[in-house]
Amino acid sequence: MNRQASIVNPKMQGGHCLSHTEHPNTDYQQEGKARFAIANAFYRSSSQIGRDLAVLAAAIYRQQQGQLRVIDAMTGCGVRPLRYHLEAGADWVWANEGNPELKAVLRKNLRHGMAPEAYCITHQDANQLFFSCAQKQDYYDLIDIDSFGSPTPFINTALWAIKLGGLLYLTSTDGRTTGGHALTKSVQIYGACARNHPAVHEQGLRLLIGCAAQQAASRGFHIEPVFSIFNGFIHRVMVRVVTGSWQDEHYGFLAYCHSCGQFRSANWRQLGQLNCGACGAPPVVSGPMWLGPLHDVDYVGQMAVLATQWHWPQRIQRWLAVMLQEAAMPPYYYPLAEIGRRGQMDIPARDRLIRGICDRSTGNNYCATRTHLDAQAIKTNAPLAVCLDIAKRLQNK
Repeated sequence: MNRQASIVNPKMQGGHCLSHTEHPNTDYQQEGKARFAIANAFYRSSSQIGRDLAVLAAAIYRQQQGQLRVIDAMTGCGVRPLRYHLEAGADWVWANEGNPELKAVLRKNLRHGMAPEAYCITHQDANQLFFSCAQKQDYYDLIDIDSFGSPTPFINTALWAIKLGGLLYLTSTDGRTTGGHALTKSVQIYGACARNHPAVHEQGLRLLIGCAAQQAASRGFHIEPVFSIFNGFIHRVMVRVVTGSWQDEHYGFLAYCHSCGQFRSANWRQLGQLNCGACGAPPVVSGPMWLGPLHDVDYVGQMAVLATQWHWPQRIQRWLAVMLQEAAMPPYYYPLAEIGRRGQMDIPARDRLIRGICDRSTGNNYCATRTHLDAQAIKTNAPLAVCLDIAKRLQNK
């Protein structure tokens, strides 16, 4: 079976595609180049950053590969298919929405924004859709799964429909589970133990990537994160599905010491003798999860260039700039409030603390950056004790 080729056009698969009918007039929204009605569909304007970044990544893929065929598995009102086509240049978009009550508004939106030969609309279970594609050897360049709760029920089946080298875009809205407030549920959903600690927003991304990595490995594939974001409510990760060997160093555990506040990462072989490297106390351990980079620096750099060429708002450039800075940092961050609490001092100024850590790097290779995960936090490879010492020194100046 050749996973590199997409050989079936869904519009030719009998019974799959819906005819186009008009829907009564509805107030329209504008996002990017897409003009669409919402009606009774769910639409969160605050999640636009996730769609913006997906469009940039998809457009770069289209430039590199010469084609872009997309499945939007849970399409809602159709804003994503419109943007993938109008902005990223998608040649074909399969817009699937499990709720048939959205049929009229979805038809209307896509009809007004796309040519009939550029898309297909269906109303079926996403897993059934993915298996249908696999049976027909109809593989896609990008699969977008914008689910409520966790996307884990759909990851394995989506891997049957993705082209090798293709992009898989996952959504999780279950911050309670990934944030360590539902331990049993985290094991059931992610096959991982999620504990509560100050860097749980990043933990949500890493659990999601780790789950995708494990599922891909079970199929003989490998994943590479393209970018990962948390917008304050929702975790979204885009990964590339490729061939390759399992990267053991990128899949492991995150340990947090409630006694002194220090993080550390660990692999399977270290679990039996794991303790806090700073104070020796037994830490709480989360995982297994992805411990490698959250973002592909080269790819995100190309996204930043494209956003500039398109004259997109500066807020997009700021997001991308921070993502580039944090890409190579350790798999955790320290909120400024946590530093202030542990140092029994006023909360330090973020940028001043970052400069102080970097200035202290002589002989230690310490570095620190902002993080998109929390505007009032830093990512650093310096021990927390060093951060506290520098924060106190800065406070006394």
